[in-house]
Amino acid sequence: MSTAQYFPGLEGVIAGETAISTITGGLSYRGYGITELAAQSTFPEVAYLLLYGELPSAEQLADFKAILHESAEVDTSIIDLIRQVPLHVSAMDVLRTGVSALGHFDPQVDENTRSANIGKTVRLLAQIPILIAARHRLRQGLPLLQPDPANGFAANLLYLITGQAPTPVQERAMDVSLILYAEHEFNASTFTARVVTSTQADLHSAITAAIGALKGPLHGGANERVLEVLEEVGTPDRAETWVRQALAQKRKIMGFGHRVYKDGDPRAVILRNYCADLARQAGDLSLETIADTLERVVREEKKLPPNLDWPSARLYKYLGLEVDLYTPLFVASRVVGWAAHVIEQSENNRLIRPRSQYNGPEMRPYVPLEERG
Repeated sequence: MSTAQYFPGLEGVIAGETAISTITGGLSYRGYGITELAAQSTFPEVAYLLLYGELPSAEQLADFKAILHESAEVDTSIIDLIRQVPLHVSAMDVLRTGVSALGHFDPQVDENTRSANIGKTVRLLAQIPILIAARHRLRQGLPLLQPDPANGFAANLLYLITGQAPTPVQERAMDVSLILYAEHEFNASTFTARVVTSTQADLHSAITAAIGALKGPLHGGANERVLEVLEEVGTPDRAETWVRQALAQKRKIMGFGHRVYKDGDPRAVILRNYCADLARQAGDLSLETIADTLERVVREEKKLPPNLDWPSARLYKYLGLEVDLYTPLFVASRVVGWAAHVIEQSENNRLIRPRSQYNGPEMRPYVPLEERG
């Protein structure tokens, strides 16, 4: 039996160094606090910051946005592939396949320089919204749309999916959600991307693997479960009875608690205000009332604050987005964080190869087949 210390789930283990983000003292990207970024920045600015290490000048941002718009093309054969996928297949599975297929058409797929990886990332940032929208609209029997160069990133993302131009409040809410989801240190999907990169695999392979990790309900898929909870409650007058019964039955209520934020997720606090804005714009505060009641009781009884998935599920519903889209929208943002880690890992690489603690049988002699009873 090994005498090395064992940490289930690698909880608390420092598995590497990064200059991209930290949760120490509150979440920050490249030294900029998430609260300040959410209040004053835009998602393209944050994407630039994560990739290049510094906030862009006005000229650099304009160039970055122009390249994003020019890169918003997906080969028709990939759209045809999406068209052929059975309708029961989840949007996350289709997106994982689509991102993998994009690698076959990327002119720099096997180049591993910083500039090549940034180029691939910018193309993925532009192409992923097209994949998400294509799957959704093809399932609905709706025509596919082209990005509008007059729109910002968040507005185009919503337009490509819904076919409707968002209001300024809707666009800003979507933009802030993208900022908040963009990066989060060594979470499961990011660590997956770094493990794949450590083998010297290409960026598309690492991003495809990260999407697979994000699909799970304990990571990116949690916000889909959150909406199921809110819809099960139904009306504000049922909320307190429902949540107390659920806790008494020891049901896990998704959207609360976090592996690393013990005193509350700062991102949830930020996004909650945008949920209220959207609810007021829609003229219906019932979902906010339900959420507030559940949040209060869970805090009282379990001392668990909400995480980002708790408000984001409501926010996406207010934006008219179907549940199947929630985790793919996470990908549309987090791809830039994953890519920043891919670049960082590849530039100071060491193969990630941990050991395991064996708990199987002791060494034993082999018994020939004819002697086994």
